[in-house]
Amino acid sequence: MSRRRSKALELPLCALKDGESGIVVSVGEERGRGRGIRWGFGKRLLDMGLTPGTRVTIVKSAPFHGPVEILVRGSRLALGRGVAERILVEKTAQ
Repeated sequence: MSRRRSKALELPLCALKDGESGIVVSVGEERGRGRGIRWGFGKRLLDMGLTPGTRVTIVKSAPFHGPVEILVRGSRLALGRGVAERILVEKTAQ
């Protein structure tokens, strides 16, 4: 599969529904700018286990743009919606 095509399959973590899973593609990059990970933000997420290639599952997505609860490497994490929008995943089949 070409790199261009795989980019089309990437979506923000917060776009997944409850119970859906995805593989982390990138963390903390601003879309279209290619600026990479900002030190504090990106490092903190990487330290929590959200590294590229890691499978994440949405446990619960709070209503009204509230936080997103995810399962990553056997731990549950709650992320704000703004943070979840910056984590790009590739949706996987159940």
